[in-house]
Amino acid sequence: MKDPRKVLALTGADRVAFLQDLTTNDVTRPGTLVYSALLTPQGKYLADFFVSNRADALLIDVAEDLADALAQRLSMYRLRRDVAIEITDNPVGRGTSEAPDGALADPRHAAMGWRAIGHGAADDGTDWDALRVEHLVPRSGVELRPNESYPLEFGLDRLHGIDFRKGCYVGQEVTARMKHKTELKKGLARVRIDGPAEPGTEITAGEKSAGTLFTRSGDRALAWLRYDRAEGEMRAGDAVIVRDA
Repeated sequence: MKDPRKVLALTGADRVAFLQDLTTNDVTRPGTLVYSALLTPQGKYLADFFVSNRADALLIDVAEDLADALAQRLSMYRLRRDVAIEITDNPVGRGTSEAPDGALADPRHAAMGWRAIGHGAADDGTDWDALRVEHLVPRSGVELRPNESYPLEFGLDRLHGIDFRKGCYVGQEVTARMKHKTELKKGLARVRIDGPAEPGTEITAGEKSAGTLFTRSGDRALAWLRYDRAEGEMRAGDAVIVRDA
């Protein structure tokens, strides 16, 4: 499945402090690639992205269909700060083969390879859906739904996308409460699947809704499940579903 990307450039003297105040991870470290997200004040997901902290700009690698909305939301928070936000034409490359010059390791999981921004960057043809299913990595707009998903239910903390020590950011209070004061009853899981079923199909256990099927690779898939109903055999349309992880 293709995953077109766009790159936002944040420039200006206040760019690092500005983004640090808004997003779930620490973006202050120069020369790093950081996985982070922007949430609603209620702690729901709006966008996830990679931040490259360069000498003259913060470059944000985000799903193409979220780029405009992300730029607009960031502009809403800008107020009087010295920050300029631009959607650029920089290409994004990624792969699991030998990393090209200038590439940085994908911070979510070692198996997710490298990412690169700039001239000549390209995808090396890796089967990303298979890797995502294997390592429980959600994708923007597929598993992760703006204004619907909670980041902890989709493992953004496990994927190094949330820094619980960095201080305040938009949605921080709800996210911290879910981490420290509640036990998650729903979340992303890997399942075994036998039979045809399209992404987005409801998963049922008996006559009760148990979740939603998402990315599939062979006989395994990612699913959002209600853990209390995800025991034993389930169904997604005509397919049989069993929780795998």
